[in-house]
This record gives sequence, C-alpha cells and structure tokens, in this order.
Amino acid sequence: MDTISLLALLLTFSAGFSILNYHTLRAPVTIGVLIFSMLISLLIMILNPLIPAYDLQALPRSVLGAINLPAALLNGALSLLLFAGAMQVDVGHLRTKLASVTALSIIGTVLAVALLAGAAWCVFPLLGHAVPFTWCIVLGAILAPTDPVSVVGMLKRLGLPGPLQAVFAGESLFNDGVGVVIFGVTIGLATGDSHGVTASEIALSFCREALGGGLLGALTGGIALRVLKGQRDPHIDLLTSLALATGTFSIANQLGMSGAIAVVVAGLCFGTSYSHAIFDEASRKELDIAWTLIDEVLNVLLFMLIGFEILEITPRLFTVLATLAVIPLSIAVRALSVLLSTLPVHLRQWERGRVLGILTWGGLRGGISVSLALGLPPGDLRDLLLPVCYGVVGFTIIVQGLTMERVVRRLYSSHEGA
Repeated sequence: MDTISLLALLLTFSAGFSILNYHTLRAPVTIGVLIFSMLISLLIMILNPLIPAYDLQALPRSVLGAINLPAALLNGALSLLLFAGAMQVDVGHLRTKLASVTALSIIGTVLAVALLAGAAWCVFPLLGHAVPFTWCIVLGAILAPTDPVSVVGMLKRLGLPGPLQAVFAGESLFNDGVGVVIFGVTIGLATGDSHGVTASEIALSFCREALGGGLLGALTGGIALRVLKGQRDPHIDLLTSLALATGTFSIANQLGMSGAIAVVVAGLCFGTSYSHAIFDEASRKELDIAWTLIDEVLNVLLFMLIGFEILEITPRLFTVLATLAVIPLSIAVRALSVLLSTLPVHLRQWERGRVLGILTWGGLRGGISVSLALGLPPGDLRDLLLPVCYGVVGFTIIVQGLTMERVVRRLYSSHEGA
C-alpha cells in the first residue's frame, strides 16, 4: 500500500468513527474514536478463529506494521503534538507554579517508576508468574508519565482554576520527556545492553538529555521569535513554527538530548509576554487556529491507532489478572507520587485534598505509554507486559477521561473554576 492510500484509509476510518461518535456516544471525539477502533479490533479478534479460511487480522496488522506507531509517534508526530500543547499553556501561571511542576515532572515521575516497579514485583508472583525486577522498572517507566495529548485535550473542556491548569499541563508536557529518558536507561539495564553502567553515568546522561534539551528549546524558540519580529504574514508565522517544532526535535535527538523536553520549551516560548508583543491579535488568532487543527487531526489519528493496536495483544489468563491488579496499583502509585513530590505545598495549603484528587484521577496515560510498550524487544516479557500497559492506558483514557468532568464538578464549584 502506497503512502497516499494509507493516509486515505486512516483519514476515512477516523472520519467515520468521529461521525459515529457524534451520533451515538457523544463522547469527546478522541475518546469516541478510541472506543470504536477498540470495538472493531475486538470484533476482528472474535471472528477470526470462526472463519479459518481467512485471516481477518492480516490486513490490519500489515497496515499497523507499515505505520510503526512507536517510530511514527516518538520520532515524528510527537514534536507537533507537544508543541501544540505547550503553546496553549499560560506561561504566567506556569511560572508561579514552576516549583510544583518541576517536582511533579522529575521527583514525581521517579517515585512513580520506583513505587510501581516495587508493587508489580511483589504482586506478579502471587498471580503465578515472577517478572525480573529490572523489567518491573521498565513497566514503571512506561506507565509513570502522564500523556500530554490526553491531558491537554481534557483541560480544554474543564473549568479548572488557571494555576491548576498550568500545573496539570506543565507536568504532563515535561514528565513525558523525563519518562522517555528513564525508559531509555531502564530498558538498557533490563536487556543487558547497558551492563556495567554506574549511577553517576546514568545521572550525567539524564542531566544531559533533560537540561540540554531545555536549553536547546529555549535557544531555538528565542531565535524563531527574533526571526518573526517585524513581519505580519500569518503563513510565515505558521511555517516558522512548524520548522521550529520539527527542527528542534530533530536537532535534540541528533545531539543526544531529549527532543520532547526541547520542543516543549520551544513551544512555551510562544506563550511568553515577549511573543505576545511580537504577534498582533489577528496573527496570533490565525496561528492558534492552525495549530488547533493540526493538534485535533493528529490526536484523532493517534487514538484510532491506539485502538487498533489491541490486535498486537495475545490474551492470556495471567495478563488479564495482572492488568486487573496493576490498574488500581497505578492509581494508588499516582496518588502517592503526587503527594510525596509536592508535600511542602500540601503541608502549607491542603485545600481539603482537592488538588491531590484532581491530579491523581486526571493522570491519564496514552499514546506514549503504548508506543514505549510496543517498542519493547520481542520475547515472552514483551508478551506479558504489553497487555498490562495497554489495559492501564485504556482504563485511564476511557474510564478516568470520561468521568473527570464529574470529579471536577464535585471538587470545584463553578465559581471556583473561573
């Protein structure tokens, strides 16, 4: 199948699922598309053994193989999705909550990895299958970061206070990069590729990727704004921002830095007071509309692919039991990591636990976790961990995503959300 045919097929399915969702579920479009693609995948899996003359899974799997979601997302669409999300963040609110965002993104993510790894390592033998501790750390690294695509999309329809929205979005944008860095280190240790690496070398590598990526994003973002200063052509604005997002991501990866963190910082540059002085109101509105469309289309395609990736899973009794066990564990670990990483804030102002509740239930996982899980090396451990990761992602997006608005209304009254 050539590229244009593949793109046409994906857009046709995504448009069809969006229309079905509009006339039936009326869920947020990304969640609705995910549900319908999962239902189609499950139907194919059920019918396939009933029609032995035909392999119903052959065509979908060939299409998924041609797309290669881990490479397409982590080395491609992620730069555009993160940039679009970062542009929507209120940098003023983010600056006032920078300590909380930093603690959640770094300390919280590390704690989540460690806590989930320890819990899974203890629980898996009780279910009849021991998993090496290094691979439990890999599981923790896959599921620890919240997904910026899911979270930023959710924030659009919730009336949370501005500072809390900044914490939510800032954490999800930055802990994505931190989680990918941790995954790269832990998968090397689990497979033996990084045998003999010391703790100081791991810390140095982490600082180079995270801090180096942040500095690079600030540099490229500042250069782009200087280039755009003094002209009022919306087409140039859009082309320059596209070049900034993709170019920053590519340069960071080439230099061994975190492309995710670099492109987030570059995107945040477009939300500063300096950027607002450069763009007039009309230019800024057109730029925001263009990036909103890019973000929406990529989101729908991504969530549809996540739904179809269920065809990569081979169900087993252990994986079902492990998934049912890890889902509540992941929620508990999320709550504990948020509480411990921002403990000074909670000690000063508890707010009846509302912020903790919102951040815990709103900790959605998404395409990044699925892509990391699909990128695991082939083998028995991949076959065991992939369904668990997929189950947690599906639960957080569908169950937590659809009930988040109700949780917000319960914890925050309408006048507080203004």
